Amino acid sequence: MNRRDFARLLAIGGAAPFLSPAAAWPRSLDLPATPASPDEKFWMSVRDQFVMPKELTMLNAANLCPASGAVLETMYRLTKDMDRDPSQENRVKLGDGRETTRQLLAQFLRVTPEEIVITRNTSESNNLVSTGIDLKPGDEVLLTADNHPSNHTAWQEKAKRFGFTVKDLPTPNPHPGMEYYVDAFAKAITPRTKVISFTHQTSTVGDLFPAKELCGLARDHGILSMVDGAQSFGLMDVDLSDMQPDFYSGSSHKWACGPKENGVLYINKSAQSKIWASIFSAYPGRVGVSRTFEGFGQRDEPTMVAFGEALTFQTKIGRAQIEKRSRELTQALLAGLKTIDGITMWTSPDPSRTVAVVSFQPGRLDVRKLSAALYEKDHIGCATRGGQDRPGIRLSPHFYNSHADIDRTVAAIKRYMATGV
Repeated sequence: MNRRDFARLLAIGGAAPFLSPAAAWPRSLDLPATPASPDEKFWMSVRDQFVMPKELTMLNAANLCPASGAVLETMYRLTKDMDRDPSQENRVKLGDGRETTRQLLAQFLRVTPEEIVITRNTSESNNLVSTGIDLKPGDEVLLTADNHPSNHTAWQEKAKRFGFTVKDLPTPNPHPGMEYYVDAFAKAITPRTKVISFTHQTSTVGDLFPAKELCGLARDHGILSMVDGAQSFGLMDVDLSDMQPDFYSGSSHKWACGPKENGVLYINKSAQSKIWASIFSAYPGRVGVSRTFEGFGQRDEPTMVAFGEALTFQTKIGRAQIEKRSRELTQALLAGLKTIDGITMWTSPDPSRTVAVVSFQPGRLDVRKLSAALYEKDHIGCATRGGQDRPGIRLSPHFYNSHADIDRTVAAIKRYMATGV
């Protein structure tokens, strides 16, 4: 680590607490207006809003995204203010900021603030749903086999306790197409089916599910629908007024590029009478379902306000533009990897079946050694997948990445495939 990097870490880490935050972090005020057709120069100005070193290429948005400088500045400033004066009188503005974030979330998802619960992450949101719906012996929940544990294991464990049944629908590879899943769910529904729960885009190989169609199918049969949006919230231009799920969950720390331990649970007004709150304590939200579902006790309200800053940042850039950019980078990545001999691709190249998660098996290379080499030698961050279910490397680009990042990554993987690690 050179002196410049060390000084940067001191500033970011707070070792110089009396420095102005503006001196340490970029501000969204510096971001130019998004042109009708953004070019690489514009996207580089977006990249400048993050504190990551220029030489670091992070392709792991499906796990953890960096927060923008505007988010960090808001979190820093409000945390310092609260700890300087933790009185109720001073903290009332944080409660106001929390409600502003709720309004921003409602606008972001095109719903109403009365349907929004601010949680800690997607996992908490999913578990509030699987615990809160009143299911009894004889009832059935339909899941997809490829699901995050918070939307799969959670249902299975609660089924053991409450006696309902969980049924998995297979998820073939490669992606079999949207009509396959609509037809598969339609055939699997029985009079006992009470809930359909699936992931909008899988974290494993990036399979995209027909969310609107499946929610409509559930609604037509009087069944509740739960959409795990961990891999779509902040990435896709999600419109819940069009999708119309009963429940939708998301995390701040992934594609939304917000603070950690913040998330969202949408509960459709029509479904609010069909779910019980699971946690009861002090300091609930002020409107709608948050008054009964958000009494989690003392919260880190500075980060909740900073969550709103992350939403504002993405809205300023344009959510449709962010999705378009991420898709563009992903298609470039898929095209580059396709040219490398020995790679087994798990992700569909069809842009209608995936968005921004790419998984592949790099021949016979040890994926952990490859991941380590990519990070230590090439400064490229990725994720690994072990086990028998489509193991290998996972890359997930986002709007702060560049085509140069993609080119460097493809070149590095091609080199290691030829020389080993």
